[in-house]
Amino acid sequence: MIALLIAGAFSLAFTLFLTPLFIRLFTRLGWGQFIRDDGPQTHHTKRGTPTMGGIIFLVGAFLGYLVGHWVAGVPWTMVGVLVFGMAFGLGLVGFIDDFMKTRKQRSLGIGGWTKIAGQLIVGTVFAVFAITENFRDENDLTPASTLISGVRDIAWLNLFAFGSVVGFVLFVIWVNVITTSTSNAVNVTDGLDGLASGAAIFAISAYIFIGFWQANQSCFNSLLDPDVAYKCYEVRDPLDLAVAAAALCGALIGFLWWNTSPARIFMGDTGSMGLGGALAALAILTRTELLLVLVAGLFIITTGSVIIQRVWFKVTKWRYGQGRRVFLMSPLHHHFELKGWAEITVVVRFWIIAALFVAAAVGAFYLEWVSR
Repeated sequence: MIALLIAGAFSLAFTLFLTPLFIRLFTRLGWGQFIRDDGPQTHHTKRGTPTMGGIIFLVGAFLGYLVGHWVAGVPWTMVGVLVFGMAFGLGLVGFIDDFMKTRKQRSLGIGGWTKIAGQLIVGTVFAVFAITENFRDENDLTPASTLISGVRDIAWLNLFAFGSVVGFVLFVIWVNVITTSTSNAVNVTDGLDGLASGAAIFAISAYIFIGFWQANQSCFNSLLDPDVAYKCYEVRDPLDLAVAAAALCGALIGFLWWNTSPARIFMGDTGSMGLGGALAALAILTRTELLLVLVAGLFIITTGSVIIQRVWFKVTKWRYGQGRRVFLMSPLHHHFELKGWAEITVVVRFWIIAALFVAAAVGAFYLEWVSR
């Protein structure tokens, strides 16, 4: 608990007090945001605002994680390193994309397929470390499970049912589906001041509660009441996952102070893809992958609006010779902007939706345990 509190507090202080220094540095380096000409006209005033702010809260969160463990006198674990490894790996892909945008002053950085390739490389490396036998702990647990999980492992969804080789390939594919989907979903949602960072605070905070609960109900917890021990969770170092989530939340809260409307700095793809990677890693390592549909509900809806818009446009263009749109503009937050909603109104209402999804996810997690 001490590590969790210190990690969150240090990360918050780091981003809250040091972000202005990074803003000056990024401005001097010329890392200014490029604004699309076909976007909402109100966004053109944001041109040149420093971007790549994801560097600040990813570094702040990792330092907070380490300081929290150091102050509490407990060692960090493999699962915490995997969470930040995924976040920094995808953050690096996003940074390259951001850097190319600022250098060439255009909305397209490294290209869609190149970005996907980078995500697949990071996801595959994560999968290898998460399931490798050499990383089993004293309880014979690998960081991730070979079973697909909802609130806990689902016995009949065993990826290794067809052998270790096929199972390993299926596991890598499964991890990459989660990783690319989540990182791109957060990236798509990052379109208004404070929208993605605020929604991510709610989503990642779910894993503070989940990790802390799993630690208290761990099958290896000697203090667990024998009468309820049959309900226990087999999860590798869940409390360390809660510490990592707390560090990320603290860093995001401090960053949001400067990122809220009117934003003085943007997180860029560096931050949005890094956050998506952290969310994916937390879901996989807490063995709650399918629950991520609720935890990241807002991000999924926003991404779904883009998919619906593109599919409908192509279908109607093929059918009628001219493409038609479902929304005034996608992603969905831009649709409401063009309908006349103030930016801050869209952001706060979307935060409320994100919070409701997270509340439903945490509620489902708890109810599954008590119903066993």
